[in-house]
Amino acid sequence: MSEECTHDCSTCSQHCGHANPEDLIEKLHPLSSVKHVYGVVSGKGGVGKSIVTSMLAASIQRQGYRTAILDADITGPSIPKMFGVKGPVEGIDDGILAKESKFGTQIMSVNLLLDEETRPVVWRGPVIAGTVKQFWTEVVWKDVDYMFVDMPPGTGDVPLTVFQSLPIEGIFIVTSPQELVSMVVAKAVNMANLMNVPIVGLIENMSYFKCPDCGKEYKIFGDSHISEIADANGLDVLARIPIDPELAKVCDAGAVELFEGDYLAGAVTRLLDGKK
Repeated sequence: MSEECTHDCSTCSQHCGHANPEDLIEKLHPLSSVKHVYGVVSGKGGVGKSIVTSMLAASIQRQGYRTAILDADITGPSIPKMFGVKGPVEGIDDGILAKESKFGTQIMSVNLLLDEETRPVVWRGPVIAGTVKQFWTEVVWKDVDYMFVDMPPGTGDVPLTVFQSLPIEGIFIVTSPQELVSMVVAKAVNMANLMNVPIVGLIENMSYFKCPDCGKEYKIFGDSHISEIADANGLDVLARIPIDPELAKVCDAGAVELFEGDYLAGAVTRLLDGKK
């Protein structure tokens, strides 16, 4: 493979054995069934990507679909905590079974494989990327309608591996109001375009805080710039999630599936309408 490879096989004139991008897609475990796969990404950490992933899975499940989360944030896994799921996972002769939450969301995360959930994962990039592939090929995912891949922040090994190795149909980009975020959002957008991965839309987290007494909205992190970012990149803003103590409370308690807020209604509608 050329050192100048852009990872876009469709426009490549080189004969490196990967002329068709679909040739790079890893096969599911023979006992698995996954209909649709979407990624949840962010240009930087700390914007609430895992919360958005969890809320998407829970919201779609309430519509009568079977959902799953592949936690690809290997060094910072938080999905099991939000769903109140703990290891160990159950192994079978030729693989392992995804863990199910109380309401049926299937989950695989490195924290479900550790004997202590606080033990750090100190691995190099290729090992981490290989683990993500194994979560796809060696885990049994049962009749999943929608799988969401919670990716680590940035544009490194894991996002590249996911885009190349999994049949990603689209991604949600999570951001926050600060102006400096526009640059890192642009990086995520450009990577998706480079890899020919469709962008479903933008989701802004921590948009504002609504006073429970007077109902007034306060912009804790300043004025939002997400509309400008969306317009500049030809994208839609699908949701603006406020700072909500109740949401934080249920996540900390491992009960994100019980949260009744409809902050992601626009994102859910966009996702489901696209499959009709």
